[in-house]
Amino acid sequence: MEASSASSSSSSVTFYDFLDRMRNPASLDLVRSIKSFIVSFSFYAANPDNDAKKVQEFFTTMEDTIRDHPIWAGATDEEVDSAMEGLEKYVMTKLFYRTFASSPGDIKLDLEISEKIQLLQTFLKPEHLDIPSVLRNDASWLLAEKELQKISAFKAPREKLLCIINCCKVINNLLLNAAMSENHVLAGADDFLPVLIYVTIKANPPQLHSNLKFIQLYRRQAKLVSEAAFYFTNLVSAKTFIVDLNAKSLSIDEIEFEESMQAARETNKLIPEEFFTTQEVMTTSQGQIDPGASARVHHKETNAGGSNYPYMEAEAGDLTVRDVERLLSLYKDVVTKYTTLCKAVKSFPPTKTESSLPHLEGSSILSTKPEENTENTRE
Repeated sequence: MEASSASSSSSSVTFYDFLDRMRNPASLDLVRSIKSFIVSFSFYAANPDNDAKKVQEFFTTMEDTIRDHPIWAGATDEEVDSAMEGLEKYVMTKLFYRTFASSPGDIKLDLEISEKIQLLQTFLKPEHLDIPSVLRNDASWLLAEKELQKISAFKAPREKLLCIINCCKVINNLLLNAAMSENHVLAGADDFLPVLIYVTIKANPPQLHSNLKFIQLYRRQAKLVSEAAFYFTNLVSAKTFIVDLNAKSLSIDEIEFEESMQAARETNKLIPEEFFTTQEVMTTSQGQIDPGASARVHHKETNAGGSNYPYMEAEAGDLTVRDVERLLSLYKDVVTKYTTLCKAVKSFPPTKTESSLPHLEGSSILSTKPEENTENTRE
């Protein structure tokens, strides 16, 4: 998508310009302030609301500091804003694992939403959301889905938000084209939101709740306005709709809805009934990680079939459509559990041989390791 590529390129230039200025010896005081702020987070337990307040206050203070700093003498408002975009990306990339999905409740809700969407994907159709046939464009919907699925590929709030904006712009263009070529009378949010809900269900973006919460808390407040705020608010509404969704939310008979959901559960038996939370992660006497009771039950079920890995000997041509759907479901489940497991392991207290504080480099230049600078950094 051209818009997506242009936004990515612009973001990259902004970030590297910020890092270049930070390498200037005259910026030593700024570097020290940034590093000091990042380190200060290690002294406190995670508290999303308090953490967000600290970050937003730091951004406000730094903006004033940058405007008055010799490095940015005579800088335009656009140049200062560019520096702040670079600062936001640097700070939030450094603090990502400390601030993203930082509570068990967030992790649990992510899993609940993902599982519910997996069930809905098996039977939900556009007509259930009263989407007019003129707006049913598979090519546009697929493009919007792909933009939304990119959201977890980034660690910076701005870039996550751009994924949402790009997704919504595809939908908005679809509506505008329908209005011009099909003489469809636009109904505003009454047209836009149902399509966004359907696209979100088809995409099932990883950790949807946590991504939205991260953007809301850590994107600079002055930037979460206008078009960005409109699209973001619509996706929040779509998520809320999905969480609360039942037969009455759709144009579907209640009995048919319940039967479809039950059939989906039967189809997706490989997805545990009990959610995999950090509380389920236990260490065995051999020092290995036990994935919890529900996973052990699944292990017995698959083992009874003669193989723990039924697809290991299969060739691509042997797979059916149902196999592909099952493999995709398993893949999403494994990634979600792996992410949860990593967070659980990171939350373990450090051993006596480990330092209780993060290492501080002696250099006055901000660390620019590849994994922190890359535009498409993944979790």
